[in-house]
Formats: sequence, C-alpha cells, structure tokens
Amino acid sequence: MTLDLMSLKLFVRVIEEGTISQAAHKEHIASAAVSRRISELETQLNIQLLHRTNKGVAPTEAGLELLYRARNLLQNAQALKDHLHDFSQERQSHIHILANISALSQNLPDLLSDFIQKYPTIHLKIEEKNSQNIVYDIEKGKADIGIYSALPHDAKIESYFFRKDVLGLLVPTNHPLTQYNSLYFKQCLDYEQIVLRSGTQINYQITKAAMEVNQHIKVRAEIDSYETMALLVNAGMGIGVMPRQSTQIFQIPDTHFIELKDDWAQRQLAIGIRTKKDLSVSAKLLFDYLTNK
Repeated sequence: MTLDLMSLKLFVRVIEEGTISQAAHKEHIASAAVSRRISELETQLNIQLLHRTNKGVAPTEAGLELLYRARNLLQNAQALKDHLHDFSQERQSHIHILANISALSQNLPDLLSDFIQKYPTIHLKIEEKNSQNIVYDIEKGKADIGIYSALPHDAKIESYFFRKDVLGLLVPTNHPLTQYNSLYFKQCLDYEQIVLRSGTQINYQITKAAMEVNQHIKVRAEIDSYETMALLVNAGMGIGVMPRQSTQIFQIPDTHFIELKDDWAQRQLAIGIRTKKDLSVSAKLLFDYLTNK
C-alpha cells in the first residue's frame, strides 16, 4: 500500500475547508479529481474517512486519526524539503580550492580576499598541496579549482593560464655565489641546498636539471614552505630555489637573490578544473574572477 503526499494533502484540505469544492478551489484542482483522490485513499485503507452530506463533509473517527497523522507527516516532509534545499544552496556557495605554495605565497591570498569581499556569502575552503597532487585531485573531483605550477601530467583536466612566475636562487649574503647576478642552476650543485619536497614543480625541475649534467643535489634539508626555506637560508644552512616574488614578501634580511638563466625558471602558474560545465555557480564566479584578473 502506497500513500502519496498529494492525496494526504488534499484530504487535510477537504476537512479544513468543509467541502470538496472549496478544497479544490484552494488547491487549484478540479473537484472531481479531489473526490477521486479521497475515494482512492478510502479504498487503499479499506475504511470510510468522510461523512458526505449535501452541506459538505465531516471526518469519521478514522478520518480524524488520519487527519492528525497526515498533518505531522506533511509538516515533516516540508521540513525535510526545506532542509535539503538549504543544504543544496549551502553546497552551491562553498568552493574547495587546492593551491600550491607558489600561488599561496604570491598573488592568490589578495585575490581571494578581494573575491570574498565582493561575494561575502560564498565560503572558501583553501587547502595547500603540491602541484602533482593538485592535478590528480582535480581530475578525481576532490576539489573545485586547483592552482599549481605547470608540470608534465596525464590528468584529464582543463588548464588555464593564471600567472607568470620567475624562479631564482636565494643565498646567504656571505655565500660565494653572491658574486653573481644571474647563473645557471648547474653552477650551484657544489653547494648544500634547501629543497621543497618531491611532488612540487620546483623539486621536479631542479632534479631534472641535475640529472642532465650527471650530478646530484646536495640536500641539506627537505621542507614544505618557502618561508622555512628563506629562514634556513638566512641562517646560513644552505641555498634554495624559490620564486622572486616570494622572497620579496618574506623580506629576509641577510639573503641575496640571484636570477636563474635556465628556461624552466620562467614558469607559469595554471588554474585547473575538470570542465567548466562541472563548476557550481559559485565556483564559476571564482574561476571567471581569477582568469580575468
């Protein structure tokens, strides 16, 4: 036996209005359709629900019991509908962003701050990951938007230009390499280095550059952030490859920045999404905002 909510709603309305015709008028439905629904209810339940007279209708004892329970059921159904609607709207207004440390230590924070000021009802969840993990997490639908340093991958995602990014070598001011204003990365392989963990685009590039000249990198420390790298370089623990803009933000006093002549030092930061049609309304707003800034 199946009791549909519309039939229960019409039954309640009939009792509230006192006549089938008045209930039909309020519900914008034909009187015959309302009468048929009530008769079907009585058939399904195998019990009389209404006393019918020329003046109208009145509930039987069973009808009163159904009236009480039907009202509760209809209220619960509406509450569930409202809750799911709110949940849907809330999900639409949440954007999950993955970004690598290059993006987070340069332009992205200010851009996101401006965005949420423009759209204060949109909630951003920002998660830092390395570029390699970002592209595959976007492919799997684990986040809405990814911002990463362009690197070789086979992830099935759409990529768009975001920013240019220039890498260089940060060294202590008393380091022998400070005599250079620019150099190739292979010229610094004799010195201890502070490097980002594997999976980052920089780690990929410096490892590849060292392998091309049949050398290896002398790793003093493997770390997760540019700020940590800058502090270790400042303390004389080694040298490190990082974006020029990041060094300007951190303003570490006892360091010197040297431009790298390698082609890979001129990088691109990219915005990755699965497809534009997969973006929620809010995520599309952010995507358009970032790609047009």
